[in-house]
Amino acid sequence: MQNSEVYQTLARWGLRSQRGGGLLLSRPVSSRCHGVSPGEGSAQPGEAGSAQTLYRDTVLLPRTEFPMKLTGQKLLDRELQIQQECGFAELYSWQRERKAKKEFCLHDGPPYANGDPHVGHALNKILKDIRNRFEMLRGRQIHYIPGWDCHGLPIELKALGELGTSGLSPLQIRQKAREFAEGAIARQKAAFQRWGVMANWEQCYYTFNGAYEAAQLKVFQEMHSKGLVYQEYKPVFWSPSSRTALAEAELEYNPEHVSRAVYTTFPLAKLPPKMASEQGLENVLVLVWTTQPWTIPANQAVCYMPNAQYSVVKRADTSQLLLLATERTASLAPLLGTELQTVGTFIGSQLEGAICKHPLIPDKHVPLVPANHVTMGKGTGLVHTAPAHGMDDYSVASQFKLPVECMVDEDGRFTELAGPELQNLSVITEGTDAVISMLKESSALVLEEQCVHSYPYDWRTKQPVVIRPSKQWFINTASLKDKAKEALHKVRVLPESARGSLLAMLDRRTYWCISRQRSWGVPIPVFYHKETGEPLINKYTVSHVAKLFKEKGSDCWWELPIEDLLPPEVLNKSKAGPVSDYVRGDDVLDIWFDSGASWAAVLEESDPRADVYVEGKDQLGGWFQSSLLTSVAVRNKAPYKSLVVHGFVVSEKGEKMSKSLGNVVDPDEVINGKEDSSVSAYGADVLRWWVAESNVFTEVQIGPNALNSARDSIGKLRNTLRFLLGNLQGFDPRLQAVDPKQMYYIDQYMLHLLREYSMKVTDAYSEFDAGRVIRILQAFITRDLSSFYFSIIKDRLYCSPEDSLGRRSCQTALEEILDGVTRSVAPILPHLAEEVYLHAPGHDKAETLFKSGWIKSSSVWRRPGLEEAVEGACAIRDCFLSSIPGKNASQYDLTIALEPGLLFELMESLQEEPTSTSSQLAELMMAARVNLTNKLPRDLHPEALLSRGTFLINLEGGVIREDSPYSIAVTPTYAARCPRCRRYTSESTDCLCPRCQTVVSRAG
Repeated sequence: MQNSEVYQTLARWGLRSQRGGGLLLSRPVSSRCHGVSPGEGSAQPGEAGSAQTLYRDTVLLPRTEFPMKLTGQKLLDRELQIQQECGFAELYSWQRERKAKKEFCLHDGPPYANGDPHVGHALNKILKDIRNRFEMLRGRQIHYIPGWDCHGLPIELKALGELGTSGLSPLQIRQKAREFAEGAIARQKAAFQRWGVMANWEQCYYTFNGAYEAAQLKVFQEMHSKGLVYQEYKPVFWSPSSRTALAEAELEYNPEHVSRAVYTTFPLAKLPPKMASEQGLENVLVLVWTTQPWTIPANQAVCYMPNAQYSVVKRADTSQLLLLATERTASLAPLLGTELQTVGTFIGSQLEGAICKHPLIPDKHVPLVPANHVTMGKGTGLVHTAPAHGMDDYSVASQFKLPVECMVDEDGRFTELAGPELQNLSVITEGTDAVISMLKESSALVLEEQCVHSYPYDWRTKQPVVIRPSKQWFINTASLKDKAKEALHKVRVLPESARGSLLAMLDRRTYWCISRQRSWGVPIPVFYHKETGEPLINKYTVSHVAKLFKEKGSDCWWELPIEDLLPPEVLNKSKAGPVSDYVRGDDVLDIWFDSGASWAAVLEESDPRADVYVEGKDQLGGWFQSSLLTSVAVRNKAPYKSLVVHGFVVSEKGEKMSKSLGNVVDPDEVINGKEDSSVSAYGADVLRWWVAESNVFTEVQIGPNALNSARDSIGKLRNTLRFLLGNLQGFDPRLQAVDPKQMYYIDQYMLHLLREYSMKVTDAYSEFDAGRVIRILQAFITRDLSSFYFSIIKDRLYCSPEDSLGRRSCQTALEEILDGVTRSVAPILPHLAEEVYLHAPGHDKAETLFKSGWIKSSSVWRRPGLEEAVEGACAIRDCFLSSIPGKNASQYDLTIALEPGLLFELMESLQEEPTSTSSQLAELMMAARVNLTNKLPRDLHPEALLSRGTFLINLEGGVIREDSPYSIAVTPTYAARCPRCRRYTSESTDCLCPRCQTVVSRAG
């Protein structure tokens, strides 16, 4: 590039140095040390003590009342004081009343009202609050109504304790359960407020409120009118310990459950045609395997896979003929302890028409039937089928019109239908023992083994469940699946990997059992005919009951006479008989239906769709799914635009928290410490930092190490903010800020970096990635501020005249940095942010940070050429510093040799004179003196350190590119150390440098 082009380009950018202009502030170096008399503000050599005092008083060291450290009770008191002074409790209502162009709706998944707040609550609520506070700072109106899931068996069981339900009416049970839930809600609500969660805590939603229940029944009625709700007798998960039906979402799978699995035989009474045509296959035994021997008395069929190959094998030890899948033969031989010789092979479809004898019930015969659920992973490839006790078994029974005989009662015991030997025995324990003994006696037992496998347990009682048929109310989810999947395609899922789990769980759910045989819940609004048992339920009956619930609450189902629940006008519209023909139903709705209808009860009626739902991964088959199914059923779209799925909280060793392991972390103890002082008080902001710093999309660890790390990180941030505040003492940006174009280049450059920082932070918050926010923050503080900018500017801040352009330029940048950093961390650390804002300059005292908006970066800060000027200088600086490792740069003179070109012009914009101790370039290099020349002089000091390098200038989108070489020479300075500023810019050790002479003389 020609020199003329360089000059034109720099002039266009405003980067050309201007002789005598305001940017450079270069001062001529005095040729002699002035002997300043005491009256002129300096001291004679004999008065060194008084001179030092005067120097100290003229150095503008940081001053602030912002404390360096807060611990213990002082920290707790300060957080509570901040909440009070800065209006945390009123903030949500304030932002709802202000005008905003956009709304951000985060719908709160209701925590269960059955216990004290725990760290899982903290992870969830703080994660939501971080996003809400960020969106509010950006100017959006937040819609966030906290809620509680208040019904269900766990509350009922805890409320009643050892009393049980015996002798208590439904209303008495409900009263105790309500009181228990209200106590849990009060404790949880107080904790959420202490954590700094922003909401109107006087306007929450509760699933036991009449208005909520009425909205829920409206959803139920709409689904019923579309034929999606039906009553049927079929197998459901049944909890003997709770005496109620359960939905899939109410199960926990125990991977270490041990079952007594058996291999047992069903003698073939009628051979299939192909087998009958072969010689020597008259006495064949069908070999089956089951982990639930107690279901064998209810067997109605044996299933095979139509396309698989089956073999009749002969045992070498007993000569028994066994029928099993060919591919299972090799695995079974060692288990049986004998060789198995194949004597016949058949395709599964060739087994059609075969009939077996039941191993335990004389004269009972069961067919072999094809089924798609048969697998070859375990067992024999032939599946014992009891339609009353298996979902797949029931499907087979429906297809082949097999009987569904239930031999198990609500307590999980055999009924008289199972016979006198089994009656009243618990099927899971002694009932299993008895069945195995009976199989032995009938010579049907081939082998028994211990099988460790995953088995469903009641999530409330932690006891195993069984599958048994019962007359229940169901939602036909099979007909909703395709619509639900289509709706999910329009939903953003974070992390995306969770989408597969969500879809898989939808696939597994062919129906949803929504009736529960308990008292504490929303009654299913159905009436039954006394004689026929036929249900009476339609839009008229449900709408009337919903209206009553809205006015009186659902207790009225038991309190009011049936004539009020089913008045004449409703009976007439329903074309039903007299009210005396009917009784009210006893079942209540599944609590997943309660919470799944929250979108209809809580979100704004115009478009009840939230921007986001944020919950733990256990809700993939719970609230996320029940909300999706109800919303798709009623209005054919998802109730959320995006889903955020976080992990569970575990100990620092990665273990699930449990009292028995002693690794439970109580969030109250994290904040307030233990009374015995064994755990120190961390405060709410440490808990919030822990949430923000964690990778919430995996399992989240908590313990002393994580909490101490969070406290230390906040401490380092606090010190940085304190440094910024201390150097802004007496500075009012409204009156004293310097126009960006007049600021020092390094200060302008920091505003440019601040703008980039703010954009990165904004993007990270938008992605629910507070961990990335913290990493960006720490990198900015460590790399750009502490290690770079702060080390460069201290001399200018402390030793330049208080109202000089250079110092005010620096303070202007520091105030913007303080404001930007404080706002950027405010969603995570609201207490610290508001505390800093109370001490920060430039605003009315009554104003709070959260009412004053997001980071205020300006496009003016992005000046073309500025970045290259400073970064070119930094490249030379790095070369300089690496040539004197471990040495003090201020003790050296630096000569920079640049060929005429763009880099030379850029450096000249930082230092106008050929040599200077006070130019912007000298400040950036932190050297005693910088000489700027076209080539290194020949008469260099013999100890001069020489280095070379290049810097690639890339401007205007690559239009201007120049690979610029440079050379440097580093020599020890001949100048003495100034007793005031301690830079090596003085003529002798007892003499002030020219800059300090000026400042001190003014002070005098």
